[in-house]
Amino acid sequence: MQLKLGWKLRALREASGLTQAELARVLGIENRQSLGLIEAGSRKMSAEELVRAIEFFEIPIDEFATPFVVSPESRFSWRQEGVANADLVRFEQQAGEWLAAWLELAQATGFDIAPIRQRLSLTRSSSFEDAASAGEHIAASWELGPVPAKVLPQAVESRLNALVLMVDALPGISGAACRLPTVDAILINRCEPDYRRNFDLAHEVFHVMTWESMPPEHIDGASPTNRRVEQLADSFASGLLMPASVLRDYDENSPDLASQIAEAAAELNVSGTALRWRLASAGKISQDVARSLPADELRNGRSKRVEAPPALYSKKFMEILARGIAEGHISVARTAKLARTNIDELADLFCVHEVTCPFEL
Repeated sequence: MQLKLGWKLRALREASGLTQAELARVLGIENRQSLGLIEAGSRKMSAEELVRAIEFFEIPIDEFATPFVVSPESRFSWRQEGVANADLVRFEQQAGEWLAAWLELAQATGFDIAPIRQRLSLTRSSSFEDAASAGEHIAASWELGPVPAKVLPQAVESRLNALVLMVDALPGISGAACRLPTVDAILINRCEPDYRRNFDLAHEVFHVMTWESMPPEHIDGASPTNRRVEQLADSFASGLLMPASVLRDYDENSPDLASQIAEAAAELNVSGTALRWRLASAGKISQDVARSLPADELRNGRSKRVEAPPALYSKKFMEILARGIAEGHISVARTAKLARTNIDELADLFCVHEVTCPFEL
């Protein structure tokens, strides 16, 4: 527990951009070396230091002392806009708790968590066309079919042995790519429209598959030097979700061209705007025609579709929680708290994901 408390403190400090010396002063710790010992699990925090940390980071004590904490080597890259740093820090801690719990329970129940780290042969100097082609290659080799977006979450989990979680994120957070020493994960805000969820997932797949050659920033595109990486990720996502094999030919002179593209986009579960630029890059329509298409008409296909958000988390995640409960590694009450639900809602989640509920109500 002492080690995990140190991990938690280090993660909070790093996410807040503080040095050890700065946090030591805030917490009234004698020097940065002493704080370093706490973070390494070699020195206990006093009750006064713990209270100061809780007050400074503005988190409840039970969240600070959670038994589920990711290791300090874990990294998150957030796709977000306009989220206050303190709010992002808190949500990252919550995300870390989900991932750490899944890891610990998977290991305890003998589940294979070793990531399959398939890499893309791309670098920062690769062209956008190269990135789109890489996306098309993945769509073909993973056999994603005529509508890649529909099967992509399951494909990522099976092909990369990664974890894809649909979560209730803060407004402004679209998702995140997560690199842990023993697992890769992608978080997606399930409350976003489906076309955005799909594009964000494909975008984060790029980061997972290029983490070594192009490690993403903590916040996507935060600095000019990494904007090209984000643009490459967008090109990859376009190729993955809209490979040439599923693109139609269009008559550029058709008076209802925008409506045709909007309908096709709805069928592919992407936005009309994304499809028009993909068609232009693939040579199906000219850049000038793409620019001339009215935005309102490109959105028409989406307006006809009203879908409920996907269920929280994923079947893979819920299966491990069920195993953990059944084998006595975690209580039902602790699991419900972890999942941010009550016990009735937890039972419903198992049912929705077609996982046998490991307890009786």
